Amino acid sequence: MKEAMFYEPLEDLRIRCNLCRHQCLIIEGKRGICGVRENNKGILYSLVYGKSISHGVDPIEKKPLYHLYPGSFSLSLATVGCNFRCLHCQNYQISQEFQGNILGDDFPPEKVVALAKEYRCKSISYTYTEPTIFFEYAFDTAKLAHEKGIKNVFVTNGYIASEAIEKISPFLDAANIDLKSFRKEFYRKICGADLAEVLDSIEIFKKLEIWIEITTLVIPNQNDSDEELREIAEFIKNLGPEVPWHISAFYPTYKLIDQPRTPVTTLRRARDIGIEAGLKYVYEGNVSSEAENTYCHKCGRLIIERRGFHVRKNNIINSRCPYCQSLIDGVGM
Repeated sequence: MKEAMFYEPLEDLRIRCNLCRHQCLIIEGKRGICGVRENNKGILYSLVYGKSISHGVDPIEKKPLYHLYPGSFSLSLATVGCNFRCLHCQNYQISQEFQGNILGDDFPPEKVVALAKEYRCKSISYTYTEPTIFFEYAFDTAKLAHEKGIKNVFVTNGYIASEAIEKISPFLDAANIDLKSFRKEFYRKICGADLAEVLDSIEIFKKLEIWIEITTLVIPNQNDSDEELREIAEFIKNLGPEVPWHISAFYPTYKLIDQPRTPVTTLRRARDIGIEAGLKYVYEGNVSSEAENTYCHKCGRLIIERRGFHVRKNNIINSRCPYCQSLIDGVGM
């Protein structure tokens, strides 16, 4: 166990955890919503420090991040636990249903960074489950990686408290943030969270100049109306038209199996809405289509060709379109 960051002791050995937006009040001997931060005699401990439940090398496009060193590889890292209760979670066995058992291999930050270097990974991605809940582990790893010239990425639900974002920001290069819906009812019912808190976090990431990309999993009959998709697109446009929007197809899983797969026509409609709103880069995910590619926002020419999670051709030269010389937004483009 490692003493946690971001908590305050209260009377009667109670603790207020301030790491995420839930701000759990935890009595002695109990854990927060995430299931991995425990009050032990008035001290809050992280139970997952250095405990990797999953790690491996992935294309950065799998995160998905299309504007962070395209075609590079990222060492992905996760522990058990999550601060959301998404009914459609793809990794529910390790995020929610680990029965309180802190499973995982001993994999301290030094070994994570060494393995990333061994496999020539350009970045380390804290992903699969929610990186906020293993913040201390991610923070120490990110600092070491930063010293070695390795980039750091959060793939996050955006429920991290502002103080924690600011703390890790000097070492965090990019984040893919889920914006699951633009309806507070969806977040309350499907995720057990508050939409307003997510929106606030996204704005803080952007303000701190961390490169962000937004992902929306489009679920039929839940968040697929033109009105809601347009509101999401407008929110992203107000952040900055250069922020990429990944619109991904849903397939039934976990506790949300009564909804159909997302039709490709719905993704096309959502992409059209994003482009009409003025977004420079809108992508379709979980399907094979030309909307996996990157096109110049100025001249419309194909500049990065992708198939699945792999870059087949990258025509960008020094972050510029080779045809019209327009700047292509991102990091390491």
